[in-house]
Amino acid sequence: MKRERSAVVMVVMGVCGAGKSALARSLAAQAGLALVEADDHHSDAARAMMSRGEPLGDAERLPWLDRVGAAARAAQASNAGVVVACSALRRIYRDRLRGHVPGAFFIHLTGDPELIARRLDGRRDHFVGRPLLDSQLATLEPLENDENGMVLDVAAPLDVLVETVLHSMGEANFASSETDPVPGPLETRKN
Repeated sequence: MKRERSAVVMVVMGVCGAGKSALARSLAAQAGLALVEADDHHSDAARAMMSRGEPLGDAERLPWLDRVGAAARAAQASNAGVVVACSALRRIYRDRLRGHVPGAFFIHLTGDPELIARRLDGRRDHFVGRPLLDSQLATLEPLENDENGMVLDVAAPLDVLVETVLHSMGEANFASSETDPVPGPLETRKN
């Protein structure tokens, strides 16, 4: 008898410029999962704040996280799973997302702040830029040992990051309904 597997939920998290959207898009494409881009769920007022280099507070973030969580839950329900690109900088933000999609696996992209700043300097046509990096680094609470996830260094090439995540999540499980994906332990990969 085939056992139904639960839908996969991966949340690619980290500060602005870490490469969340690029990794999430690649993971979703490779694994055949839905994609939720958290930036698409910001209010116009929040976008305007960030465009001016003003960091968001909980008054802006919490309703946004609820919109992102609801979108992830809907995508999870109608697909084999979902990959979410979302900063999820603090534990309470990740807990808020887990309230919508229990069992979410967090992929924390981290790295040299100077490398991330250079990436932000090269950004065009995005409302979040380098002026927010310092505040996001100050706000960031890394994954704790009891959180389901892994930590990856953004200095690694995108294809290596994708391969690492899919291997950790059990890539074969994306094509099979026989078993649930088994996430790997919290780890840091540096290249």
